[in-house]
Amino acid sequence: MKIAYLFFAYKNPVLMRRTMDRLAGPDCAFFIHIDRKCDLSQFAALKGSNVFFTDVRLPVFWAEFSGVEAILLLIRQALQSPQAFDYLVLLSGSEYPLRSAKYINEFLEAGRGAEYMTIVKMPNEQAGKPISRINTLRMPSSRPVYRFLTRVLAKVGMAHRDYRRYLGHLVPYSGLTWWALTREACEYILEFKERNPRVVRFYESTFAPEETFFHTALGNSHFFPRMRRNLLFEDWSGGGARPAMINEKHVAFFEAQDEVQVQDLNGPGELLFARKLSDENSEILDRIDRMIERKDALKTRDVLQTI
Repeated sequence: MKIAYLFFAYKNPVLMRRTMDRLAGPDCAFFIHIDRKCDLSQFAALKGSNVFFTDVRLPVFWAEFSGVEAILLLIRQALQSPQAFDYLVLLSGSEYPLRSAKYINEFLEAGRGAEYMTIVKMPNEQAGKPISRINTLRMPSSRPVYRFLTRVLAKVGMAHRDYRRYLGHLVPYSGLTWWALTREACEYILEFKERNPRVVRFYESTFAPEETFFHTALGNSHFFPRMRRNLLFEDWSGGGARPAMINEKHVAFFEAQDEVQVQDLNGPGELLFARKLSDENSEILDRIDRMIERKDALKTRDVLQTI
């Protein structure tokens, strides 16, 4: 099982280094895009024979298509690697694994062919995915005058459009940004982009297209029946615009289960990563490390008892 970890990041170099050390193995590599607005020297410690920064750095703006473009750069670079990765795993640099690299490899091997992307058909109000997310025109920061005008028009309900004029027969899908996808699914995404310039232009002026563009591409493909929920724990219970930071209560929840299983709006499944953490969370990370080692030891003991 060869895994490419794609870091779409702009901060937390210490956390990223620790995450990479935890995930490192002979059959994995790390591909990193750092927002061009950030000082790259902060990430100088992220190096190694299996660490690759993108040749191009884009300025990434929150909830804009620049994020999709940066992720596409990462996908393209990973797919061009001679290692022929089986899975590409997208991370933000604010995560930490909940299991060892060996366990994650075995998990993906056991489910080989599954696509781990949380996805729903739009509109889905319960999942917070109203159709207005794509039907309301939203210009990028690179076009400040048009962006200002569309914001004014949106306030009076005049920045509306009908996605069907642009997507044609495609059904719009949405979900969470972070995923673990097979090589074949990622190759399909790149092909989809090249075949559908009109669709790309449509998503260039939508809100949070990293939560819709990839999902619509795969949701309308033969990969859709292979979809499973993503592998990332996030706590949105606070109802804010961002997930809660991982704290001691979250870790206690992880520790209480042999496998971190959930059943929620996104469906059932096991979670292998937690988000959101930062460079200041060393004590939380130490506790998670001890949990990982304890769970691995118990698993080894159980295997030995069956021999």
